[in-house]
Parts: sequence; C-alpha cells; structure tokens
Amino acid sequence: MSELQFNAYDVDPTPEYTPLPNGQYVAVISESEVKPTKKGDGRLLELTLVVIDGEYANRKVWTRLNIVNRNPDAQRIANGHLSSICRAVGVMRPGDSSELHNLPLKITVVCKPRGDGNGLTNDVTHFAPVDGAPAATPAPASAVGVTAPVAPVAATPAWPGAAPTVWASGAPSAPQTAPSPAHAAAGVPW
Repeated sequence: MSELQFNAYDVDPTPEYTPLPNGQYVAVISESEVKPTKKGDGRLLELTLVVIDGEYANRKVWTRLNIVNRNPDAQRIANGHLSSICRAVGVMRPGDSSELHNLPLKITVVCKPRGDGNGLTNDVTHFAPVDGAPAATPAPASAVGVTAPVAPVAATPAWPGAAPTVWASGAPSAPQTAPSPAHAAAGVPW
C-alpha cells in the first residue's frame, strides 16, 4: 500500500476521447519524428496533427508515412501523401520535417477499426490546402536555374534489392534527374 495525498475535487476528470467523426478539418502539424519501422527494416515519418478550428479544436490525430519500406506500394503511397502535405502548406522542398510544422492544411479523417479489434481509431486519408489558400506547385526547370541535364545521384538502398532512397537528413529531397527536353521546353514542372 502507498500513501496518497490526492483530492479529486481539485482536479477535473479526464474526458472520454472518442475518435473524430469522419470529415474534413483544418489542422497543423505540431510534431514530427522519423522512426524505424516495427521490423526495423525501414523508416516512417510520424506526424502529430492538431485540429485548429471548429468544435474539435485542439484534438490530435496521428499519421505515419512509410518513407522507406520494403513494399514499394507503401513507400509510393507515403511519398504521395508527403507530396500532398508539402503542396498544401506551400513548402515544396523541406530539408527537415519541422519546416512543415504550424502551417494550416485541410485533412480528411475517417474512422476505421483498430488493429487490436477494440473499437475505432482515426486514419488521415487526404491532405489539401485550406480553402482560399493557393496550393504550391513546383517551379518550372527554367525558374530554378536548371539549364543542362543533372546527373543522377546514386543512393545506397536501405537493404539488398530495395529501390534507392531519395531521403537525406530524415526528409525528402527533390528528384535528382532533369526534365526531358520536351518537358523543359514546354515549361512543365518535374
């Protein structure tokens, strides 16, 4: 038995937090961290998002992006989500995930069954600019000073047989190849 000097009248009880209802919310990324995957053979970017508007202001949701994964589909989906986040907040080439913090974006949240079968949890399925905010688009090659093809940079795969990674310092980098001459001439972003 332990002595306990506590008075419940002085402290509000913790409210029951149920998952957010399906819908769209304006949020900001408040925290981010690159962590190893459960098996230790990849990396994921864990993002904490805080709703900043409406009835659910200050509620948090989390998402994990498989930025390095043996499954190319998981990695492709994660990179697509990260591209959506970058475009939504107007930071096209973050050198560090903290550059994405505290910038409003619209998230789509859905409820799904928890992995352990005990109730529901939230899943963030889409990221978009806040209404009225222009989505960022990449600059044409001519605007960033690319006048000649850039040699690809060799990257060491995370494990044998893996696709080369485009990550450095825990954050994504731009593709290391130049646009095709047809794209460059047309001013198409790459």
